[in-house]
Amino acid sequence: MSRPLVAVIGRRATHVPILRFSATLAAEAICEAVWSAGGEPVVLHGPAGDPLAELPTRLECFDGVLLPGGADIEPSRYGAQPAPETTDTVAFQDDLDLAVARAVIDLDLPTLAICRGMQVLNVALGGSLIQHVTESNTQHRNGIHPVSVVTGSALHAIVGAETIDVSSYHHQALDRLGAGLTVTAVAADGVVESVEHARAGVVAVQWHPEDRHATSATDAALFTDLVDRARKRKESR
Repeated sequence: MSRPLVAVIGRRATHVPILRFSATLAAEAICEAVWSAGGEPVVLHGPAGDPLAELPTRLECFDGVLLPGGADIEPSRYGAQPAPETTDTVAFQDDLDLAVARAVIDLDLPTLAICRGMQVLNVALGGSLIQHVTESNTQHRNGIHPVSVVTGSALHAIVGAETIDVSSYHHQALDRLGAGLTVTAVAADGVVESVEHARAGVVAVQWHPEDRHATSATDAALFTDLVDRARKRKESR
């Protein structure tokens, strides 16, 4: 049986040492995690000037979607002025990722959103962001820390535990929740670590499960869940 196709939304880079020109990239760990779970990762390129209205039709060709991490989102997207710590925003990437988030909700596509991906989802649904998380006893910027999972949530069913350790690398976080989202995990300092959508099949986490997918059963479970849901969609067509 062929593997379900999982669209990994590409990151645009202006320069890559091994290539002569700009590139559309995906983290190898993300692709390896999808592959290990039984999916076929396919990097989705967003061509410059491409009409975003075509995106739903393009995404319907896939069985699942993965919205990965990346740079800060431009604060104007959620009605805020930029803080000094908000840097390296990319207008094109914001356009593409926000359009993807809205499309997967409308299409009810099986989706896993990671780090920036969760923030994009929140902004796409009318939410806002904390532009810079204050340092606390939780290592958000580069460390492993515990999160508490809400019993009865989709995340709880996936990871099978009420407390899990996660690999964290971010300085922004969810503030006002977008429409239809429910918090399903939090860190010890109150930072939102996971949300799910009330209707669509979207699971989103603030941490990076790809970092430890080969050694952490709970991280691997997120990719297994995505691929399982994608396979069911593939078989139902």
